Formats: sequence, C-alpha cells, structure tokens
Amino acid sequence: MSPAALAAGAQRPAPDVRSEAVLVIDAADDSVLLARNADIPVPIASITKLMTALVVLEAGLPRDEEIRITTEDRATNVGGPSRIVIGASLTRGELLHLALMSSENRAAHALGRSFPGGMPAILRSMNAKAATLGMTRTRFADTTGLSSSNVASPADLAKLVREAARHRLIREYSTDPDETVTVIRHQVECRNTNLLVRKPEWDIQIQKTGYTQAAGRCLVMQATIDDRPIVMVLLNSFGKYTRTADAIRIRRWMEERAHQSVQLASSHHAT
Repeated sequence: MSPAALAAGAQRPAPDVRSEAVLVIDAADDSVLLARNADIPVPIASITKLMTALVVLEAGLPRDEEIRITTEDRATNVGGPSRIVIGASLTRGELLHLALMSSENRAAHALGRSFPGGMPAILRSMNAKAATLGMTRTRFADTTGLSSSNVASPADLAKLVREAARHRLIREYSTDPDETVTVIRHQVECRNTNLLVRKPEWDIQIQKTGYTQAAGRCLVMQATIDDRPIVMVLLNSFGKYTRTADAIRIRRWMEERAHQSVQLASSHHAT
C-alpha cells in the first residue's frame, strides 16, 4: 500500500469516543492511532489486577497452594458484593483466575496478603515492576484497585497490557467467559466482566475492566483488528456500557479506515 493511500486512510475522522482518556496503539509498529490525555495519570481501579497477577506469576509461587479467605479480605466489599465467602479456601491459581476474569476483589487482596512478605512486599514488587517497564506515571497502593491512590497514565497502561500479554495464563484467565469454582462445598459460577469476550467477532488476547467512583469505568485490552495487534486503553467512561461502545466504535473506525485505504490504493494502481 502506498504512503499516499495510507495517509489518505488515516485522515478519516476520529471516532466519537466518550471516554475521558483514550489511547489506541498498533502493537505491530508502535504507532499511535488515537490519543486523548494519554500522559496524564488518573485512578485506574481494577486495571491494577493485571499488575497484581503479573508479579505473583513472576514470583513463581505455586498455583496449587490453597489460600484461605480471612476477615482481612472483607474490607474489599466496598467494591461490591463478593462471591467468595470468609472461610473459603481456593488455590492461588483460582484466585488469579477470578481476579482477572470477574475482577474479584477478595481474590486480589488474598493474593497480596499471601505473597512472601505480605502486602508491603507485593506492593514493592508491583511498583518496582512498573519502574522496570518505564511506567513513570504509575503508583500502586493496593492489589485490588479500590484505592484511588492507584494511578497510571494510558501510555503507562499500554506498556502493562503488552507485558502482561506475554504471559499465557494472564491471557487465558482474563479472557475466559466464565468459570465455576467450589466455595465451601457449593459450586459458584463467575462470569467475565467484559461483555466483548463473548462476542465471536472479537479476537481478544488479553483484557481487564475496572470501576470505582474515582476512576469511572475503565477497559484495557489487546485485540486483533484487521489482522493487526491493537492495544486499547479507555479510562473514566461514564455510563455502564460506554467503555464497551467506545471499543466497538474504535474497531469500526479502524476497519473502515483500512477499507478506505485499500480502495484508495486500488484506484491508485488502476490509474
């Protein structure tokens, strides 16, 4: 495709994205396709759990070790009701799965509490990992994302998504539509917080949602769109479905832009 055709395709008007902060990157060549407030750090809610999972997995802790949910994990109820009752025991792997897929706050808190050295140690690891990845506008104060002190810029979160996507388990756990776990002899079905993972037209490699009053509704993911790996960061969306609608708008815009570029390239060769 000629540079002229690409440039003409790129001139297609930007989609009407409602999220306050937006970043869309073509991971194949690191080109920025769309950006708004991309370098401003803001609360990130449960996007935090990607980093929690990353440092737990990189610590090499046994995934089959059972971890008991205690009263220490109860305070995370402020983020909404939990399906994991106090006294239940789940494996570290199950806790990782639920933290990533259904954004279980008690699971994420228990992962931090059971980390060697406890919560202070995992937070040191999370902030150190952020520094290693060049996430210069990022700070973690808890493992769940309920703290409004957990902040990052969209540009930093794009780095986190790409790093987390290198881990097979994070890819699998974050994109599973649902999972059933045993909680004190009862089967509990948990569902993915991202509606798009159930859509057959979407090829999502990794994703994470988030919501607190301070952060608004958030969504990060890496997906294949028009045969390209695309990293998408949407922060502080208002309305329950806005982040999902924004992702759909961005995908449609990219597909139309690519189609327009192909048409222009074809007409250029024809002349």
